[in-house]
Amino acid sequence: MRVALTDPVEPIAERILTEAGHEITRLSGSGPDALRALCRDADAVMVRQKLPDDLLDHAPRLLAAVRHGVGVDMIPVDSCTAHGVLVANVPGSNADAVAEFLVAQMLAAARHVEAMHADHLAKGWGPARSRSATATELRGKTLGILGVGDIGSRLGRIAALGFGMRVLGHRRHAAGLPEHIAYAALPDLFAESDYIALACPLTPETQGIVDAAMLARMKSTAWLLNVSRGPVVQEGPLVAALREGRIGGAALDVYWAQPLATDHPLRALPNVILTPHAAGLTMESVETMSRVSATDTVRILAGLRPLNFFNPEAWEASRARRRALGLPMPEEGNAA
Repeated sequence: MRVALTDPVEPIAERILTEAGHEITRLSGSGPDALRALCRDADAVMVRQKLPDDLLDHAPRLLAAVRHGVGVDMIPVDSCTAHGVLVANVPGSNADAVAEFLVAQMLAAARHVEAMHADHLAKGWGPARSRSATATELRGKTLGILGVGDIGSRLGRIAALGFGMRVLGHRRHAAGLPEHIAYAALPDLFAESDYIALACPLTPETQGIVDAAMLARMKSTAWLLNVSRGPVVQEGPLVAALREGRIGGAALDVYWAQPLATDHPLRALPNVILTPHAAGLTMESVETMSRVSATDTVRILAGLRPLNFFNPEAWEASRARRRALGLPMPEEGNAA
């Protein structure tokens, strides 16, 4: 069977796919039309970039859309479910990588690492060293985390136990937070925190949740750290708050539109740290994502349930889709 790759994967993933007897096809070109063409004759697609919403109208054989990562906002999940296409992801695979990245962002902001490096190269030892006059420590500061899942829990533990920070957390359900994270209502979290880490999924409820009113609650020295998704933050109010010095700064790994435009106003601001959606990418995390996503792709193509099943309500429709395509069906008892 044919497995389409929207982007390169680790060699271990290709080995898993080919040893199972599957053919690998790769994206030629870019944009929605290229992705539709890639999936036209594919039986599965491993996803590392956003698929067109109408993909299933152009992929009559598709059985699986497997996310090489955690967030499934790149996949038209509702359409997949309606068509009997199984969706899987790799939850928790990059939680350590993202949590460590957030710590790096806090340290870079607290110690002016970016500015000190630039001054050292351009202006010399003295001007660079003078940046330390306003450097701060993380010890005793307050970290607020919006979204206390795998990433938020790991970050909270590192911050509380490793740096002696006070940690506040906000999620839909206050019960069951880790013992080192205290629940806070969102307005209070924004008002009290020195660093605010956005680690929530993008949903209709979280889109635009960081608006002008929420930014206005932040301390003038506080930093906003976003490794979630760009649309969680209303970009116009954020740019205004940064430009006017109403907040300390922002460390952003995700944006409304990616890649970030070369003329985007964020690029001209001195109080930002901009990275290219790389928080979850390390050698270790990418190897895990490749291995697990390839394994689930093979399982789905064999008629088995994926280990990380995102839309289990599509199971019966997927079996009907296989029958319509004339594909062999494992016995129901062997499909677990």
